[in-house]
Amino acid sequence: MNILKKAELDHLAQIMTERKSRLLQEIREVLVRTGDERYARLAGEVADMGDESVADLLSDVSHAEVARDVNEVRDIVAAEHRITTGRYGVCINCGASIGYERLAAYPTAKRCFECQQNHEKTHAPAARPSL
Repeated sequence: MNILKKAELDHLAQIMTERKSRLLQEIREVLVRTGDERYARLAGEVADMGDESVADLLSDVSHAEVARDVNEVRDIVAAEHRITTGRYGVCINCGASIGYERLAAYPTAKRCFECQQNHEKTHAPAARPSL
């Protein structure tokens, strides 16, 4: 059951709205930047393999930034939907209330702290090699 006060809910909704606006602006900026001819020139007119690697790395970093931001926007949209349906602040696993403190720190949280810990233990990503 959701026990958030209206003022708390309004505050969290405002935080998410502002964050979503910033993320969408960042996504637009990255897409404009990566669509810039300078990126294409850097990738196409490299002087040596080191320059080509830098161009590839810059492109990969930009794509990773956009993917991360898009995922966060999706989380915010899902949280906004939970607000409109009255399910915001309710754990999707156990149905318990998600405390305001947790939501203030992580407004898109969909699990209570205990269920999130269990989820992370059972759904830990596989180890990947790093650079």
